[in-house]
Amino acid sequence: MKPTTWISTVTICAAGIAAVLLSSYMSAVQRNKDDKKRMTSPYNPYPPGILPGDLNSEVERVLREVDLVENRALARWQALALPIVRGQPPTLQNTGTEAIETLGELMNFDRNMSPNRNQACMSCHMPYAGFGGPIPSVNLTIVAYPGTAHFRVGKRTPQRHAYAPFFPVLQYNQAQGLFFGGNFYDSRATGVLLRNPDAEQAQGPPVDTQEMGFPDTACVAFRLNTAAYRPLFELVWGAGSLDIKFPRNTEAICDIPGGASTFRGNTTPIDLTPEDRTKANAAYGHWGQSIDSYEQSVQVSPFSSKFDAFLAGKYKLTADEMAGFELFNGKGNCNSCHLDGRGTTLRPNQHDTGSAATVNPLFTCFGSANEGLPLNPRNAFYYETTPDSLGFVGNPYGFGYRDLGLGTFLRSGFGSGPNPNSNWTQSAPSVDGQMQVSSARDVAMTPPQCPTTEAGSRPYFQKGFFHNGYLKSLKQLVHFYNTRDKFAFPVTSGHCPAGTIEKVTCWPLPEVKNNIDMTTGNLGLADKEEDQIVAFLETLTDGFTRPYPNIDTFTGTCMTCNPVTDPNCSPSRQGNGSLIPTPPLPPCASAICGAPPAASPPIP
Repeated sequence: MKPTTWISTVTICAAGIAAVLLSSYMSAVQRNKDDKKRMTSPYNPYPPGILPGDLNSEVERVLREVDLVENRALARWQALALPIVRGQPPTLQNTGTEAIETLGELMNFDRNMSPNRNQACMSCHMPYAGFGGPIPSVNLTIVAYPGTAHFRVGKRTPQRHAYAPFFPVLQYNQAQGLFFGGNFYDSRATGVLLRNPDAEQAQGPPVDTQEMGFPDTACVAFRLNTAAYRPLFELVWGAGSLDIKFPRNTEAICDIPGGASTFRGNTTPIDLTPEDRTKANAAYGHWGQSIDSYEQSVQVSPFSSKFDAFLAGKYKLTADEMAGFELFNGKGNCNSCHLDGRGTTLRPNQHDTGSAATVNPLFTCFGSANEGLPLNPRNAFYYETTPDSLGFVGNPYGFGYRDLGLGTFLRSGFGSGPNPNSNWTQSAPSVDGQMQVSSARDVAMTPPQCPTTEAGSRPYFQKGFFHNGYLKSLKQLVHFYNTRDKFAFPVTSGHCPAGTIEKVTCWPLPEVKNNIDMTTGNLGLADKEEDQIVAFLETLTDGFTRPYPNIDTFTGTCMTCNPVTDPNCSPSRQGNGSLIPTPPLPPCASAICGAPPAASPPIP
């Protein structure tokens, strides 16, 4: 073959290949456009009354608040004096701490970190709620929050961010036979790679199909490329750290929520070279580390509560607060899991006059426990059994789903994450139903205009407590610990017998009966003693010794009720007006409760 013929043949072949690639690319673009059109139809498989009526307006309200905090953080960054790179290893001297914490805040409140640019990390975790759920009507009803694709919804309450950075890397303690550490209710953010569970927790929501919902972790680096704060990212993590050669269809891919059938299960649909994929992965690690820096900062975890002032000798607890503190460490047995730096041995008329062993207690043991919460049929997750417009099904098992928490994670099961340590798997039956013992700090935090979490004569901010939001007040939470076994009935929620009141004199069956914590359930606390423990829990709210940043951003409406005309207008019966009957429950799906190693005893 003559050289000219060879060259022309190669040219023709190359042109043919290019045409094929272009055709494939254009087909992918068209599919993505079609997917975008389909996304205009909200997903609503829910029976009437499940979604709160103000959901759309409340989501928009929170987005405006998110934008407000983002703009405040942008202004603070613009006013920040540049740090100086000094030392060996090179370190950002002077303002380096503020630089990375501000970067983490900018990321946390950036709504662009979602396909539809309508979901930030903080859409579910606002400061005025102790970095928990910001929408009272959601907390009262569906428990979990809608993601970027409306209305896909997750399965658990938003876990508070404050003090989460202090949890250690997940570890199995052989002597105790217990797991300690990790982040998320099921501890699946183990810290295995970054050696920081909170940083790895921050990597979950951006690619969670029911949350921020990117289809590929590289979408975060792609969106960071055009973020207003990109110069700050490169200041902290190095010039060129976002220099990634993204293919032309990246924007179209990142505009489609994960789980869409067009991706056919591919979790890395952006076709990057190995070198660029490594860069994108590094940027994703820096994403998590930056957010962790913000959440560990005094803006989020400041140790500024009444109790911290008490430990410093700068505040005297009231009589009820002190009584609650002693009950917390004694008869209430709270301190056996929510450690406060003191012993758990007080008996009636005993008083702990010693000094605190820890002056910055975290009010957690970093472990997990199954407290025996009933299944909550208001949880929207149970109804997501049909495909949305993108072909995604959130929960194919419906009411056959059981939340086994840590047990499901150790089996790498549905709705959790991959277990990175096969040695842990054998322990799954011993932890079925267990959820992380969250810090009790800021459990009572509310916006200033809604001064309490408890229904009654004052305006209040409705919260949902525990992983499934079944309990609606701190009074109910303490009463549950106190009387769970005393008022146990063989019924599901919404079916308490006549003559009883659910959450007052009737506690339905546990969702998971295995491994229930028996150190609580029949504590013998009087009604006033329950109230005193609530009074003590309220002393753990930050913002007493100095203002809590961004607590002033709530623009919603406090809940109100009339205790004279409304029988549920009390902390004891709070939220009972929204109870619905649990439907007849099918057996637990075999993919969940039948996954090896087998639960012991079997979970119905």
